[in-house]
Amino acid sequence: MTISEKILAHASGKEYVRPGDIVDAKVDMAMINEITGPLAIQMFKRIGLEKVWDDQRIVLVLDHQVPADSVKSAELHKIMRMFAKEQSIPYLYDVGDGGICHQVMVERGHVRPGELIVGADSHTCTYGALGAFATGIGSTEMAAVFATGKIWLKVPSTIRINVTGSFMELVTPKDLILNVIGKVGADGAIYKAVEFTGPTISAMNISGRLTLCNMAVEMGAKTGIIEPDEKTVQYVRERTDKQFKIFRSDPDAKYERTLEFDVSNLEPMIACPHSVDNVKLVKEVEGVKIDQAFLGSCTNGRLEDLEIAARILRGRRVKKGVRMLVTPASSEVYLEALRGGILEVFVRAGAYVCNPTCGACFGGHMGLLAAGEVCVSSSNRNFIGRMGSPEAEIYLASPATVAASAVEGKITDPRRFLEA
Repeated sequence: MTISEKILAHASGKEYVRPGDIVDAKVDMAMINEITGPLAIQMFKRIGLEKVWDDQRIVLVLDHQVPADSVKSAELHKIMRMFAKEQSIPYLYDVGDGGICHQVMVERGHVRPGELIVGADSHTCTYGALGAFATGIGSTEMAAVFATGKIWLKVPSTIRINVTGSFMELVTPKDLILNVIGKVGADGAIYKAVEFTGPTISAMNISGRLTLCNMAVEMGAKTGIIEPDEKTVQYVRERTDKQFKIFRSDPDAKYERTLEFDVSNLEPMIACPHSVDNVKLVKEVEGVKIDQAFLGSCTNGRLEDLEIAARILRGRRVKKGVRMLVTPASSEVYLEALRGGILEVFVRAGAYVCNPTCGACFGGHMGLLAAGEVCVSSSNRNFIGRMGSPEAEIYLASPATVAASAVEGKITDPRRFLEA
């Protein structure tokens, strides 16, 4: 079996499962945010139960519209706080205590290898970077999880992405995943598990692995997943003392297909409007003028992402007429960047450093685009209207490309700054 099949077999009390099987699986952790959570809470109450199945296995995060930008947002936040209090749920990450839900989940030790984790957010697949089977579900389905602690799932077949080679300077895991999505297509992995393997993945840090698994859903995948190794175990054990079980794919596991990628000659990539799989080389679209540059999100708001952008921005200024927004993925990342002087680099460069939030990424309450404006973003989606006006355009790129473009005022290959 593959790692995904083994985790689902374990969660459903079976010795063996195969793709296409329907399993009734026990959930290890469930997460909601203030956009999806209130509906799940409402539906749970309609079921008529007084208590959730396990108050220690539910995590509530306020992150999308934080701090509240309207009375409506404030009411959604209030629903989340009241539910946590009513149910004695200890894991409520409120304004100023957490950050973007997917970063909070891994940072605070709520994700462990071998577990089945569901979240009422499509990018829950991020947690597969730590060897868990993690997937996004709907709010009403989450209500049923709150009630029973179980979920019906169809066992997905697995697409194996085997990666070899070493990255060139200023080429990143974000460039790799954009390249993969460009080849596989936005609908090329619907309801599949995408397993990233190979020496390049083994050499990659946890931050890069999180970026890869985060964007698996942009291929339509049910989850993205990476086998746990020593880096995984160290990362998790630094954050929790709870026990976990390691699963790995068998040498003779059956994959739907295996795709080979060599990053040795990979160049900076960019997803052009209005689809994540409309991927080109950055140098092919260089010169497109931008109005905004966004660095952050659950895809690329971690310390390593801020560091590579700061490397380019240090001693330089954001181009006049361009707005640059920076949102660290969590309070922990914010503090690390503050201590390291990274945030000062951004401020001195003329960037606007925001609190940890999903706000700009999903067009919630900051950084919205006007008609005709162009944004280069380190986030994960560039659909029409994603960040504001449906007449705006969004390009998706690495933190390095975002920073380089902010300095030049136009889409720019970051490797140009190696020569400076």
